[in-house]
Amino acid sequence: MPQFAANLSMLFTELPFEQRFKAAAEAGFGGVEYLFPYAWPAQDIRRWLDESSLEQVLFNLPPGDWEAGERGIASHPSRVEEFRTGVEIAIDYARQLGCSRLNCLAGLKPAGIAADQCWETLVSNLRWAAPRLADAGIQLCVEAINSRVDMPGFVLDSSHKAEQLIADVGEKNLFFQYDIYHMQIMEGDLSRTISRLLPMIGHIQFADNPGRHEPGTGEIRFDGIFDLLDSLGYAGWASAEYHPSGNTANSLKWFHLLRS
Repeated sequence: MPQFAANLSMLFTELPFEQRFKAAAEAGFGGVEYLFPYAWPAQDIRRWLDESSLEQVLFNLPPGDWEAGERGIASHPSRVEEFRTGVEIAIDYARQLGCSRLNCLAGLKPAGIAADQCWETLVSNLRWAAPRLADAGIQLCVEAINSRVDMPGFVLDSSHKAEQLIADVGEKNLFFQYDIYHMQIMEGDLSRTISRLLPMIGHIQFADNPGRHEPGTGEIRFDGIFDLLDSLGYAGWASAEYHPSGNTANSLKWFHLLRS
């Protein structure tokens, strides 16, 4: 089975953020991720990780003004310097947290900017960032997010676009963060797509569809997906990034079955 991590931006939200680490460890997770660490001092997060013997698996580069609705700035032509500054901030956090993987959110298409200009900016930014992170011993990922339900207008919304982006950037240190929930919405055919793209997949996230709840609440056959990852020899992390349909503890039946 893959190594399983808990996304603390969605799981254990019944608790204050700092208490979610212990709850994740007690539930049996070996690693954690969340959207962003920047609201907390890195030394505090490091302590919470160490106290619970957890690995920091991944977090995102600074996204711009998240509260105002921004979902990444990597494709915005007028914000290249802000993007680069954010990369440096993220590297500093990653080093302190022992995190070897960062995700870049491509962002929503800015109003009034041509799609090809957004794409060229995204490619250029990633060409700059990928070797910078490689020098720090950190893997850079990009995530495709569905534009039908969750983020209309998101620049990178399919595995085909992610594959093209990685080819256009042409850097060895750029990988695909494959989100099973988002790709089920956009294209389906999960098993065949995962099998084909596995060499470029650096990280996996999952939730069931519809509803973005835990495995077993929707249409995706997760037993088959997890068996496939085993058969393919996937040794990376798979992060539970779902909204529990009830409280978090009751949503973990899928996890307990896998571990039994």
